[in-house]
Amino acid sequence: MESLRWREGILEILDQTRLPLTIEYVQSSDYLAVANAIKSMQVRGAPAIGAAAAFGYAMGAREHQNLPREQFLAEMQEVKQVLASTRPTAVNLFWALDRMEKKLLEVSHLQPAEIADILLEEAKAIHQEDLELNRRMGEYGQQLIPSGARILTHCNAGALATAGFGTALGVIRAAHAAGKQVQVYADETRPLLQGARLTAFELMQDGIPVTLITDNMAGYLMRRGMVDLVIVGADRITANGDVANKIGTYGLAVLAKENKIPFYVAAPYSTVDLTLASGDDIPIEERDPREITHICGQRIAPEGVKVFNPAFDITPNYLIDAIITEKGIIRKPYKVNLQKTYGEGAK
Repeated sequence: MESLRWREGILEILDQTRLPLTIEYVQSSDYLAVANAIKSMQVRGAPAIGAAAAFGYAMGAREHQNLPREQFLAEMQEVKQVLASTRPTAVNLFWALDRMEKKLLEVSHLQPAEIADILLEEAKAIHQEDLELNRRMGEYGQQLIPSGARILTHCNAGALATAGFGTALGVIRAAHAAGKQVQVYADETRPLLQGARLTAFELMQDGIPVTLITDNMAGYLMRRGMVDLVIVGADRITANGDVANKIGTYGLAVLAKENKIPFYVAAPYSTVDLTLASGDDIPIEERDPREITHICGQRIAPEGVKVFNPAFDITPNYLIDAIITEKGIIRKPYKVNLQKTYGEGAK
């Protein structure tokens, strides 16, 4: 199932707020609609957000292509700013927009209509590259998974969170395809239940055995020896190997450490942010209190209660046993090995 698809000038976005009960694609014909889809989490997951933003940028160019060149370039700065303001934590968003802007500047001497065509091809390339990176990541990562492994995952880092195949779920898919007979425990992932609604749905579609648990059951399973490893995705990885991911990830990493269970992170290069020294520097998005006080529009908490709703937490590098990437498996010391793999001049 595709999270995004480009068809005849329209970006079709699988509305993940309605899954698994309803499979529906919303049609976005302008960049403001794409920005709203990102902000409202109709499209979610760091790589998918980046790809959607790239298409949004290209759509903004198409909307302004009849303007004089200088005015067109000025409008494109506004397009980038609007898209960049949607979600602050996932670095793939900013990576994709910076890449699109770089392409714009490379061809800024051309007419706006020509630039718009080139930017659309760049967005398509970003989308396709993500799919290819995920498949390579899966092949590297599945080497860490023993036959018969019982795997715990959190949130959704599958095809729905990417251009297809997935990061953490991509590794699980690759292990399943290799005949390793894996079993998966999916955390429900409060407050928006991405594990219950999306991960369980994806794995069932693929015929991969999955058992749904509430978030606060993970420690009990680990203590009973029912989990062999944990694998999650990421929204940003800093230079020292600290990881921002869906709220609740840090707690799982602590539990895994206590129970001597490997804890792995799977993410592509667009999630690595070497400009930030550590997780302390990552901006953490805080979302609408209604995500906690309501479920499916139904109030479950007292009227007027105070709410704290950070969307992500930070898992420090010492709790992470390996980072799985499209270039291979990166191990400690992350500050050295991430720079060696992704630093300026790295091949």
